[in-house]
Amino acid sequence: MKFMISGAGGFVGKALCAELLRRGQSVSAAVRSGNSLIENTEVIIIGAIDGETNWADALADVNVVIHLAARVHVMRENATDPLAEFLKVNLHGTSNLARQAASSGVKRLVYVSSIKVNGEQTSTTQSFTELDEPSPQDFYSISKWQAEQALWRISQETGLEIVVVRPPLVYGSGVKGNFAQMLAVIAKHIPLPLAAVDNRRSLIYVKNLVDALIACATHPVAAGQTYLVCDGEDISTPDLLRQLGDAMGCPAHILPLPLSWLRMLGKLSGKSDQVERLLGSLQVDSGKIRRDLNWVPPYTLQQGLQATAELHRRLGKMS
Repeated sequence: MKFMISGAGGFVGKALCAELLRRGQSVSAAVRSGNSLIENTEVIIIGAIDGETNWADALADVNVVIHLAARVHVMRENATDPLAEFLKVNLHGTSNLARQAASSGVKRLVYVSSIKVNGEQTSTTQSFTELDEPSPQDFYSISKWQAEQALWRISQETGLEIVVVRPPLVYGSGVKGNFAQMLAVIAKHIPLPLAAVDNRRSLIYVKNLVDALIACATHPVAAGQTYLVCDGEDISTPDLLRQLGDAMGCPAHILPLPLSWLRMLGKLSGKSDQVERLLGSLQVDSGKIRRDLNWVPPYTLQQGLQATAELHRRLGKMS
């Protein structure tokens, strides 16, 4: 079987390509520029992703597409029309790829969406499921939701099998963004005023996500389904900090501060969204993929956090 991975040069893409190769599969790695080198993989440069991208070379003889490439959260948005920019890549780029894949004889396309399609938060007694009414709140999640709907229409028109996967925060060795910032703060022994937080967050270790994506790409039952995936072990923000600190050998310094104060500081600094992600709950029920595909995450949350922290610690010693 031959797989085409879009976004192959990214955090998840590199891990996915490596695992497919380890399992003896053939991989076509689609990247936007020549800066991404993926060992032992056929690399195809496709340039910018939009409604006009030519995927012909990347799709040659491909059986399954796993579509990772996307315009993700932009910390400092400069676009005059941000929604249009998100739709250009995440909606029109995805629709274009799906139609070309169907025309090329691809059997199945696995689309990596986002749990943010379900919404931003849950209560500590609630978990998101596939049956929830979608409630995307920002331009990124709106574009992902519209892409999902477009893919189902294309599937009906062409017969291309679609599987949608909505992961929460993905972590692992080489993670970037807010998770990497958290590791850096812990490593510098900076006190964190989060001891009073009592929330529950679902995460997914990158190697667990990769395993789930391969299951969705190959299991016959997965066609036509949407799956929520996670490690299956929810954790509070303070406990996450403690486990990461212990794994890095530098215990996290966590201090109590009223949540109302933290939210006020978030507003004053213009970082309310980031603060809410630290304070709020977001729990995911992955029961459907476990039942349908007999999928069990190969790594525990503790194993994933340990591997993530250990690499960060080693890199810190080398720098």
